[in-house]
Amino acid sequence: MRDVRLILVLGVALAIVAGGGILVPVLMDRLAPPAERPQAFALETPTEPPPPVPPDLEAFSKAMRAAAARVGPAVVAIGTSQSVDASATPFGFDDDFLRRFFGVEPQQEQPKPKRQFRQQGLGSGVIVSADGYVLTSNHVVAGAEEITVRLADDREFDAKVIGNDPPTDIALIKIEAAGLPVAALGDSDKMEVGDWVLAVGAPLGLQKTVTAGIISATGRANVGIADYEDFIQTDAAINPGNSGGPLVNLRGEVIGINTAIASRSGGYMGIGFAVPSNMARDVMNRLREKGEVVRGWLGVSIQNLSKELAASMGLESAQGALVNEVFAGGPAGKAGVKAGDVIVQYNGKPAKDVIELRTAVAWTEPGKKVDMVVLRGGKRETLSVQMERRGDQPQLARGQRGGGPGAPAEIKDLGIQVADLTPETAQRYGYEEGQGVLITDVAPAGLAAKAGLEPGMLILQVGGKPVRSVAEFKEALQGADSARGIPMLVRAGDRQMFVLIRKR
Repeated sequence: MRDVRLILVLGVALAIVAGGGILVPVLMDRLAPPAERPQAFALETPTEPPPPVPPDLEAFSKAMRAAAARVGPAVVAIGTSQSVDASATPFGFDDDFLRRFFGVEPQQEQPKPKRQFRQQGLGSGVIVSADGYVLTSNHVVAGAEEITVRLADDREFDAKVIGNDPPTDIALIKIEAAGLPVAALGDSDKMEVGDWVLAVGAPLGLQKTVTAGIISATGRANVGIADYEDFIQTDAAINPGNSGGPLVNLRGEVIGINTAIASRSGGYMGIGFAVPSNMARDVMNRLREKGEVVRGWLGVSIQNLSKELAASMGLESAQGALVNEVFAGGPAGKAGVKAGDVIVQYNGKPAKDVIELRTAVAWTEPGKKVDMVVLRGGKRETLSVQMERRGDQPQLARGQRGGGPGAPAEIKDLGIQVADLTPETAQRYGYEEGQGVLITDVAPAGLAAKAGLEPGMLILQVGGKPVRSVAEFKEALQGADSARGIPMLVRAGDRQMFVLIRKR
């Protein structure tokens, strides 16, 4: 009984303490003067309106919205799938993986069964005709067995490939529909560095995504993405799934087809590339008409001129495309083009560099005869070339046989040692005897090394003069000025190029 009373007393005491902790502060606040009482939190109504948006900025924002609204209905999401063979090992490791990482040789006498799975792909595209033609990137649909196109209004259609062009990474597909919204193709040649653009598509499957940026560069080439590169570079965010979608100007016109990004992580890092709309339009029209793109072939290998190389050849400017190889039996060879010629005009239009010439040649119909202006020895010559169809593997040029074996020669001023080609060395390096002189040694700190020459390369010309022996090589060097620069045509494997040896 005593324990029960004790528990009751303790309970009452705790209640008084707790109640006091709550009631006492409240009573003290009530008894305090009004000025000292704590104020309750309340939302205040702003007394001043928000600052106005500058008219130019408001107009710019409206232009962005209008451009996105104009092109948005014509942008589609593309889904693909195809069957892919995989190893039947428990973890999916194939034979190459086992060799490289575990040193395990597969048992050839018991072929492993293969299993198949469906590989899914995502991309974007843009509708270019109301009856269902869609422009996209070739790598989005290449090899796909099933292609699904989802419109901006969420309707889905199966699509078929009308034609594709891997050299430009452009493809044309078709869905069976009518009355579709169509995007306007703009003139990409009018776009300049600094112009604002929008990238529209379905990155990572997120359809109707719009990002903004500027044109960072034009005429971007040597990226290693396609055979014919004349990309628009942009910093508008492009991610996996954007490929095939449009790059749009502030008028809502498509001025490029997004095709790739430069990234170390696989995601956006501020560098994206788009095929210019003018190139994409030409490819699209040919795919629609013929189902393929037939290109012209000139039969030469060319490189850009540097100012130093141009000066060493006695040229006034570095404009033009320098011929470093002429393919045997090709159109240029038949017309009399020689290695060392500089092509400055093609079919009545200037050829300022390799990109312009390659593009002009590619769009020339096979069989057409065109005039070409070359600089040879500082003089202009006009040659008539009948174009042929470009093949996958044009025949490489071969030098004329001639010249006997000679002793190795060391040119200390250039830091190089050369020798005549013997049947053994010619076979070893894949050259022909008498084709040039072989570089056998290069001093690490010499002029030749600084120009990029390496043992195993073949020197074909020195200062525009063919060299087929050590004696001809020495003769060509007489009177050459290394301070001004000595141009040399060299061959490495199946590739030829001009290099400039010059004292710095």
